[in-house]
Amino acid sequence: MKSFPIVCVGGSAGGLDAYIRLLQNLPPDMGVAIVIVNHITMFPTQLHEVLPRYTSMPVKLITDHLSIVPNHVYIIPSNRDLRVDGDNFLLAPISKPRGWPDVITVFLTSLSDCWEGKLVAVIVSGLDGDGAVAMCKIKETGGTTIAQKPSTASEPSMPESAMASGCIDFVLSPEDIAHEIILIARAEEHQPTTTSPGGNP
Repeated sequence: MKSFPIVCVGGSAGGLDAYIRLLQNLPPDMGVAIVIVNHITMFPTQLHEVLPRYTSMPVKLITDHLSIVPNHVYIIPSNRDLRVDGDNFLLAPISKPRGWPDVITVFLTSLSDCWEGKLVAVIVSGLDGDGAVAMCKIKETGGTTIAQKPSTASEPSMPESAMASGCIDFVLSPEDIAHEIILIARAEEHQPTTTSPGGNP
């Protein structure tokens, strides 16, 4: 089981601006995996084609059973629920095809149940409240929860819903979110690891 940190960035309308500002301020070698969960259902995502302009990390559209590795940016495909199983992503048909999707909540819940490493959950610009109900689960596992500062989001309702959960550690601009992620990644690098005999940490 891999145990490097995963940063889930959930967003919707207006999220592209936040993703760009975030990635432009993240170094490519932090040792974390960035997973962007954008809840699009009306048309295929193009984030995996747009975002490589703003980061030197590889940007991949997630496929079923894709292995999760650090120093990569992963993009959820549209109309899919995303979970983790061991070291891999699992895709399934979206469980809520009508109304507001809850793909961010589905993924964050899976992470809190299944991932051994440090978790960082970030909610940025978007409509409705996807992800909000999973924030407390992330905190319960020792993870860090961050909402985009509403005044910096073109659609503040999603970060405001996350804040209303009462489980948000930081409310920050995308640039400051990047700084916080860097601090968390550096702290994880200096954590002592336990090694099993003849095994890996």
